[in-house]
Amino acid sequence: MSIRILVANPGSTSTKIAVYEAAEQKADSGLLLEVFAETLRHDAEELQGMGSITDQLGFRKQVVMDSLEKNGFRLGEFAAIACRGGLVRQLPSGTYRVNDALIQDSRIGVSGQHASNLGALIGSELERESGVPAYIVDPPVVNELSGLARYSGNPLIERTCVWHALNQKAVARRYAHSVGKAYEDMNLLVCHMGGGVSVGAHVKGQVLDTEDAVSGEGPFSPERAGSLPVDKVVDLCFRGDMSKDEIKKLFTRKSGLLAYTGTNSVQKLLQMAAEGDDGVQESLNAFYYQVSKEIAAMSVAMKGKVDQIIFTGGIAHSEVVTGAIANQVDWIAPVTVYPGEDEMGALALGVLRVLDGREEAKEY
Repeated sequence: MSIRILVANPGSTSTKIAVYEAAEQKADSGLLLEVFAETLRHDAEELQGMGSITDQLGFRKQVVMDSLEKNGFRLGEFAAIACRGGLVRQLPSGTYRVNDALIQDSRIGVSGQHASNLGALIGSELERESGVPAYIVDPPVVNELSGLARYSGNPLIERTCVWHALNQKAVARRYAHSVGKAYEDMNLLVCHMGGGVSVGAHVKGQVLDTEDAVSGEGPFSPERAGSLPVDKVVDLCFRGDMSKDEIKKLFTRKSGLLAYTGTNSVQKLLQMAAEGDDGVQESLNAFYYQVSKEIAAMSVAMKGKVDQIIFTGGIAHSEVVTGAIANQVDWIAPVTVYPGEDEMGALALGVLRVLDGREEAKEY
């Protein structure tokens, strides 16, 4: 006998589907086999024509159903449905049952509108048709910040976080397992580098400090500005030639390496630097420097007692990048690299921990 888990992960212009399987007698090992995976691409203009993100629900659910039917799967054969979590209210890490409150907040987008908000909605629809329980795992709004980390510098603003919680938690657990220890017994610094960058201080199973990487905290990234001098940001806002939305887009989509070099492709920039472009090399060096500073700063959350530094995310595929940053931070702790991000596997593993009794599902 085996346990099968269906995974659904809606993105801006795609819906990823996967089926994972674990033998019941081996479920407690956390080993899962991917038996099916498909990425369904959607036309951006077609999606926009549907209206709001939540107006895409019927379409997204149907493409999942069609894919399952085409590939010989029935909803009723799954033990659970794992869905990507969205921008709901800030909450502790864990695997959450999809319930009415989660559905409502996903529709509203209480922390912002994003295609990931469709995850719980799709799961709810599939559960309604099949009776198979639906879950979300470690959405990007996971907040385990310590009391001190919540201080911003002004009581009108409390620090929150939107970060790569799903992948960071997954690779931290993966590393702990690889050295025969429990995640809850280790101090790990995890640095996710992709379109955005987030660094998490994983202290005995909780991330006591990290960034609101979407709103602009932390180092600059391929297209995000990162932390900026407040007075100059205020001056820019009142200059009068950009709207509020244009300024937000400037800092979140048109800054970072893109603004300095004209491209957000790190692979292309590395090639340009290798061919002798000193300006590009200096911009890359500044990126390495800012990421390294953030890693060092986060080590304060564990009083410098760091067991391991972990690099992950798409940019971590480059040994040039990871080597350059490691050279600046390996005095803190040894470095391990887990390139890319396995969101689908991380979602399935989060649900498996509930199915095999290692964790209890949380109520939103």
